[in-house]
Amino acid sequence: MTKPPHTPSKPLLGDVDAPVRSRARRRRDPAQAQLLLDPMPARVEPCLALLRPRPPKGDDWVYEIKWDGYRLAVHIEPTGVRILTRGGHDWTDRFPAILAEARRLSVSTAIMDGEAVVLDAAGRSDFGMLQQSLGGRGGKRTSRDAIFMAFDLLYFDGHDLTGTELSARRHLLEGLVPPDGEEAIRLSEEIEADGEQLLRIACEHDLEGIIAKRRDAPYRSGRLGDWVKIKCVQSDGFLIVGYEKSTASFGGIGRLLLAAHRGGELVYVGGVGTGFNERSAGELREQMDKLKIAKPTVDTGRKRNAVFVDPKLVAEIEYRAWTHDGKLRHASYKGLRDAADGGAVYKIE
Repeated sequence: MTKPPHTPSKPLLGDVDAPVRSRARRRRDPAQAQLLLDPMPARVEPCLALLRPRPPKGDDWVYEIKWDGYRLAVHIEPTGVRILTRGGHDWTDRFPAILAEARRLSVSTAIMDGEAVVLDAAGRSDFGMLQQSLGGRGGKRTSRDAIFMAFDLLYFDGHDLTGTELSARRHLLEGLVPPDGEEAIRLSEEIEADGEQLLRIACEHDLEGIIAKRRDAPYRSGRLGDWVKIKCVQSDGFLIVGYEKSTASFGGIGRLLLAAHRGGELVYVGGVGTGFNERSAGELREQMDKLKIAKPTVDTGRKRNAVFVDPKLVAEIEYRAWTHDGKLRHASYKGLRDAADGGAVYKIE
């Protein structure tokens, strides 16, 4: 049997000595969908923590320190950076240091969830200092002292992360915002610890409390139980319905009269006469005097030298407990919540 004549095979790339050139790439049709990328949302409603008296147990929970400031979302977009409050208001220009640091991050697109805070000399977040840096409630000042404590990553380089578990989102966030940073955007570090022990340590250091989060939970908007907050001292928003005058106190305010929601009505929950300084009391008195009304909106009982106001202002009040008749115990004034912050008024169950 005769063999067929041998034909040399051709090189796969043609002439091996010729330079390799790819074909000219056609322009992408702008109408064609980019299937591998998720559209970037204009805003994501925040995940909110449920208040609980004790930390949850089990290995499926991780912990962070609870920060006392304004909840923010930092959007790094192709057109620039936006900083949004919990209520969706654009406060980009009010946090210039956070804005500048966001522009320096090595990412094309991202949405970070976190808290704007001002730290005191001991490194604790101080809500009153944050408010003063912004010019008080309704103020328009910019805060160069505020930093952003980032604790979640909702969107990253074209990908929506809200459906992924917390541990995966945190892994990417820690690559974007390194731990132990001293810049205007810092990582709110995750702590592997026993919840009860961590809460005790937090309270010993005069922190507000701790947050517990489910490791395997996606990011779900609203107060659904994936995040839980446990406070050392209770702190909530209450409506100011009036004040008692005093010539011996800052701003002439002897005591604020407070109310909370119960069902479809407001109920009186007592007063607060501590926590003011000369500046905060003066600013508060000026705002309350613009809202004076002749009759109280709730029954406050008999009060001497009381001035009643339209319940439009929400005061952040720190307190230890409730009395048997539904009044605040050991209450202290921390500041006014800004409407843009979306601070909720306490609801009595």
